[in-house]
Amino acid sequence: MRQVATILVLTSVLGLSACSGLNDRNQKMLSGAAIGAGVGAVSTVITGGCVTCGTVIGGAVGTGVGYVLHENEEARK
Repeated sequence: MRQVATILVLTSVLGLSACSGLNDRNQKMLSGAAIGAGVGAVSTVITGGCVTCGTVIGGAVGTGVGYVLHENEEARK
């Protein structure tokens, strides 16, 4: 559990501090990656899986979701 807390704190700090100076698409992708990594880490702790694997997979999925959400917003404009 200590490992998960460390990952969540680092992901949050890096995700929030890295958003300055990015365009809208990159901000959505970075935010999605941070949220996905957090959800992946927590869900693998709950299910008893590999925390690192869950974090990486969650981050990748979150990045993809952030990209798709941005593209959908651009298509509506």
